[in-house]
Amino acid sequence: MLHIVPTPVGNLEDITLRALRILKEADLILAEDTRTTGILLSHFDIKNRLLSYHKFNEHAAVSRLVERMQAGEDMALVSDAGTPGISDPGFLIARECVAQGVEVECLPGATAFVPALVGSGLPCDKFVFEGFLPQKKGRTSRLAFLQEEVRTMVFYESPYRIVKTLTQFEEVFGAERRVAVCREISKIHEEHVRGTLAEVRAHFEEQTPKGEFVIVVAGKE
Repeated sequence: MLHIVPTPVGNLEDITLRALRILKEADLILAEDTRTTGILLSHFDIKNRLLSYHKFNEHAAVSRLVERMQAGEDMALVSDAGTPGISDPGFLIARECVAQGVEVECLPGATAFVPALVGSGLPCDKFVFEGFLPQKKGRTSRLAFLQEEVRTMVFYESPYRIVKTLTQFEEVFGAERRVAVCREISKIHEEHVRGTLAEVRAHFEEQTPKGEFVIVVAGKE
C-alpha cells in the first residue's frame, strides 16, 4: 500500500495522530528531503527508514518503488510540508500505483491553501487552484485566460516574486480587484494582508517579503 501522509506546513502540532502512526508503521518513508523529514521524525521520536523521493528522481524511481509495494511493502510518502501532490511530488507514484493495482490511501491533513482561502473573506464555495504560475513560457497566456474567471483563484508564490506577481495581477485583473495574501501559514510570523490588489502590492513594496505565500484573488464579478 502507498500511504500519502500530509505533514505540518508550520506548527508541528498540526500533524494528526493517524499520520504519526503511519510514519511509525510503514516499511519505508519516501521523503522529498530526508533532512527536513528527519527533523520531523526526530521531534516525535520516530525511528524509521527514509528514502529520497523528489522531482529530480521520481520518474526514474516510480516503477521500482511500485514493484516493491506489489511485493508487499507498505510505504509512506511525505513532502517537506503539506500534502504530497499539491505543488509537490506525489502525482506520478499515485497514478502508477492505481494503474498497477496497488492500494493508495491519502490521509486528510495540512495544506497551505485551505486556511488561506477560508480565512481570506472571499467566496470559497467555488474556487480554482492554480498553484505556481509558469515563471516564463505560458505565464502571459495563462493570466489572459484567467481574466474572465468568476471563481476565487488561489496561487502559490515565492517571496522573491510576490511584488512582481501582484503587479501583473493588477495589470490583468484591475487595481481594485480584491485579494488576500497569506504569509507563513501556521508559523510564528503568520500574516494576512487583505485589500485591493493596489493596496496589497503597495504593502509588500514597503515591507520586505519573507516566507511562503498564498495569494487568494477574487473572481470577476
